[in-house]
Amino acid sequence: MIDSIVFDNVTMKAFADVPRQGAPSMLWNTKSVFRKGLSYLIESESGSGKSSFCSYVCGLRNDYTGKISFLSNGTAVPVDSAAASVPLRQRAIATMFQELRLFPELSSLDNVMLKNRITGYMSQKEICDMLSRLGLGEYIHTLCGRMSLGQQQRVAFVRTLCQPADFILLDEPVSHLDDTNAGIMAQMLRERVEKDNVGVIVTSIGYRLPYEYDCVVRL
Repeated sequence: MIDSIVFDNVTMKAFADVPRQGAPSMLWNTKSVFRKGLSYLIESESGSGKSSFCSYVCGLRNDYTGKISFLSNGTAVPVDSAAASVPLRQRAIATMFQELRLFPELSSLDNVMLKNRITGYMSQKEICDMLSRLGLGEYIHTLCGRMSLGQQQRVAFVRTLCQPADFILLDEPVSHLDDTNAGIMAQMLRERVEKDNVGVIVTSIGYRLPYEYDCVVRL
């Protein structure tokens, strides 16, 4: 179980070649701790590193300096060791990537079930109910490649919820959504937090998921 995610003097290697402009970051080149059970919003302009942050947490990239670690029962585990030794993206960190990473040749239900077969976290009925709640009841068997970006975002969000997790990481989850569906998504996230006491980290370049955040981090 991950209790906290710790960034200690971390910065992207790309920033060494491209001097950054604007206000100092609250994440890079400092010490930041993200705690389970709390909700964080990371706000930034495009190109400030928010999607890179998500990849670093998931252990998908290591082009940074400094240290990123997970605290578990008081023990610090480097993120690269955790990614190599445990099913990090299967049981500990649930991620909705900005590029969604859906299979266009599969239906919305099949995209979610593909993940759920690995985790066994929800029943098919629960998944269908979640898709219907987000206005996708008539599109359960529609290929994702034929759906709008907003519809695909909702599918990707449901897929993210279909696994056990200590932290839920959402990279620009509502960039193509209307206010109504963004509100429904926020309520579903609240229910998950109340159920499992997960930590939540959401990124945004302007359009926020309407959620009650404990902390806003600016890049």
